[in-house]
Amino acid sequence: MIHLQFIEALVQPQVDITVPAFFQGRGRYHYAISEKRPSHWSLVFRIYKTTFDIVLSLIALPLIAGVALALLLLNPWFNPGPLFYVQDRLGRYREPFHVIKFRTMTVAPEGSRSAADGVETQRITPLGRILRLSRIDELPNFINVLRGEMSVIGPRPDTRSHAEQYLIQIPHYSYRYLVKPGITGLAQIEAGYAEGEEATATKAQYDQLYVETSCGRLDVYIAWRTLAVMAFALGAK
Repeated sequence: MIHLQFIEALVQPQVDITVPAFFQGRGRYHYAISEKRPSHWSLVFRIYKTTFDIVLSLIALPLIAGVALALLLLNPWFNPGPLFYVQDRLGRYREPFHVIKFRTMTVAPEGSRSAADGVETQRITPLGRILRLSRIDELPNFINVLRGEMSVIGPRPDTRSHAEQYLIQIPHYSYRYLVKPGITGLAQIEAGYAEGEEATATKAQYDQLYVETSCGRLDVYIAWRTLAVMAFALGAK
């Protein structure tokens, strides 16, 4: 494992990265939080990333339609309620947008869970548990990608109310807003699901690492690792 440490005003703990050297970027580029975009992203990489997003999203549309039809038939018995779950998230430059997911939990009032609270596992329905383990619940995120609100690979967006708290509590959390949020990212394959401020601070370091070392090979590796999780239904890691 390669140990990397972030240069911050406050001392941050080390994080491990298991990405093979071939898939890592050629170097690490440090950015001020005030910058608009990673300057090491060449025109070729930006075109590649946009093409990657559009092609994968178009491929995903028939799959989304098929899963949606199946859930319309199964939900009344195993996951009663609306088909989709729409929630406010913060995107690039902290612009708010509505993320779309297949609903996996019983309906509850918006904002009833704070950033310090754990996942309300008692609200996850039997069918919803399967959707979450396989990440099928996130398939509608490809609609957000086609809208230009998200990318396939990037920092996973947090709930808007939680993100606003993390921006105050975690100094390096804001680096994620230099790029579009992603359906999956380096933090997801390295650290899994983040619950609480400490875990989110670690996730934010992986997000910063992605921003500073991102390249086409790394995107391909993250996508492959995520597909492996979906195929074997192993959950977040």
